[in-house]
Amino acid sequence: MSVSRWERGLLEPSAETYIQLGYLAGDPDCWDFWRHAGLRSEDLMRVVPAIREQLSDNRLTKVQVVVADKRVSKKQISNLVAIPLLPVVAAAPGEEGSHHTDLYQVRPDAVFAAPGPWCPHPEFTTCLRVKGSAMVPLLQSGYIIVVDTSQVNASEIESGDIVVVSHESNGLVVARLMHYDSVEVLVPENREYESIILSSSAWRVVGKVLWWIGQPVRAD
Repeated sequence: MSVSRWERGLLEPSAETYIQLGYLAGDPDCWDFWRHAGLRSEDLMRVVPAIREQLSDNRLTKVQVVVADKRVSKKQISNLVAIPLLPVVAAAPGEEGSHHTDLYQVRPDAVFAAPGPWCPHPEFTTCLRVKGSAMVPLLQSGYIIVVDTSQVNASEIESGDIVVVSHESNGLVVARLMHYDSVEVLVPENREYESIILSSSAWRVVGKVLWWIGQPVRAD
């Protein structure tokens, strides 16, 4: 009877039921059920190492490293970290970025190789693009930002660090996170844009920006 009500839209399964249905469905259909239960890939990666390894394997194809300088040793090559570049953009406060609630379900466009010390949590590191001019002159539109998605607690991120946050309506947003007493504020680099108080439950920290690369996109 419960299944019949689910099919007719009269009743929604509980979160626990969605989780159990996900286990029965197996990979990759399980993720659709788990998302309905309110679980994200990032959450599961933090607590289930097997899922972390599986998601990393699924997202990255085999990488061939081409050495441009003969002075580079094999040891240096082995210390490289493959970072996925996602077809996802983080915009300015007040502008609309990509609406991706689960970055680990997005297939990458390309892969970057970076030195290991640059990525303190390699399995949680990913790349996005910047959209708009709210972070100029520091970040131009089209720049690639490298984000550590293991750092999602706003109170533990230092004041002045650049973060990517998610909003139900605005999508992904990039800005500085500033702490003023007990208030956390998103501050754009470009003062023509307004700051936003990070107090609403509609906002969620996706990760901390570690570093960035790239060439700005030319305006046509």
